[in-house]
Amino acid sequence: MKLKGIELKGTYKVRYFTTWFEVYDVKGNQIYLEDSNGYWAKWEYDEKGNEIYFEDSKGNWAKWEYDEKGNEIYYESSNGIIIDKRVKELTIEEIEKLLGYKIKIKGERKWIRQY
Repeated sequence: MKLKGIELKGTYKVRYFTTWFEVYDVKGNQIYLEDSNGYWAKWEYDEKGNEIYFEDSKGNWAKWEYDEKGNEIYYESSNGIIIDKRVKELTIEEIEKLLGYKIKIKGERKWIRQY
């Protein structure tokens, strides 16, 4: 069965009402909604059940990323909202460019022998 933008293979729970219907995956997450006015929406989830993508027929969309503990670390939407809490790895040169001046790293240097 193919709906607006998603193809369903397998068994799904479907709830239907007078003017709309909803489709749920095996974990109970809503993955699709469609109404009699032509509006539709779809959702995607990661293996832990976290919502990772949303899209609807009005052109709205959003996407999420999560860390290994399930905390939201990134959000972006079609409204222009971006929330980025991801850890960034930077080189010394990149840090200097952001700061606008040269830096020197102080500290004890530890040598590791490799055999």
